[in-house]
Amino acid sequence: MTDIGNSNRIAREYLDSLRIETRYMDSDTPELDFELYGTKAATPIMTAALSHLDHFMFEGAADALAKGAKEAGAILWYGMADEAEIERLAGYGGPMIEIIKPYADRSILYRKIEHAEKLGLLAVGIDIDHPFADDGSPDHVSGYEMAALKTEELREICAGTGLPVIIKGVLSIRDAEKCLDAGARGLLLSHPTYRIEYALPPMALLPEVVEMTYGQVPVFVDCEIRTGMDAFKALALGAKGVCIGRPLMTAIRQDVENGVREYLNRAAAELKKAMAYTGCTTLEKMDPTVIHRL
Repeated sequence: MTDIGNSNRIAREYLDSLRIETRYMDSDTPELDFELYGTKAATPIMTAALSHLDHFMFEGAADALAKGAKEAGAILWYGMADEAEIERLAGYGGPMIEIIKPYADRSILYRKIEHAEKLGLLAVGIDIDHPFADDGSPDHVSGYEMAALKTEELREICAGTGLPVIIKGVLSIRDAEKCLDAGARGLLLSHPTYRIEYALPPMALLPEVVEMTYGQVPVFVDCEIRTGMDAFKALALGAKGVCIGRPLMTAIRQDVENGVREYLNRAAAELKKAMAYTGCTTLEKMDPTVIHRL
């Protein structure tokens, strides 16, 4: 893939093209009170659904992510892992969302949802953007074949669990409408890292999806969200929350004990600064008209 079509670069450039206008009159010190599916958290900045951290980084990396999220009062999202690892991460006591791959053997997907229910997780999600390999054939992850999700399958999944079902990998109004019609209770706008060229920046689609949902379900954003200012731009445009991924991996490498907590706390402080400077004193008073694209 040439850099010109690098979807991460495109997403980053779009984020950087968004400017804010300041509004000091009648502003005040902001509050970050955040609630999702009836659970309160200290910040709308959450971890991305990283997978296999102990394999790709080092043993204990996944625990560092869960521990840091809990200490920062942030919601932990996590991706592909066996049941023992999910149990261990949930054991840190913070609210947790498990994102499940679209296994061709759907019984695995159902089993993982049932396990999440028993653990009392906050929600589960399905990663719809991971069914295909680079040549368009079915993808294989850790020896498991993947398969694209069908609308009727999603309808059965949503009806069969008491947990909110979030769909990760939405990058079109078409998919958003299908997911909502099937009963999804959250949409995560994102694209698979380094897997598709020229992907639409999630932030570019965000206002249209938010308008289409009429506030019925929360809309989340990841891909190149790195700072509190990035988070502010997404929240001002209607996102309920944002997910930070690779910067937290770097934070773990630099300081396994404190890196995640400090990074998330710093991002939250950056978010509060942007809110104060724009008159957005609460998350309920975010205003898309403070954002301009140059």
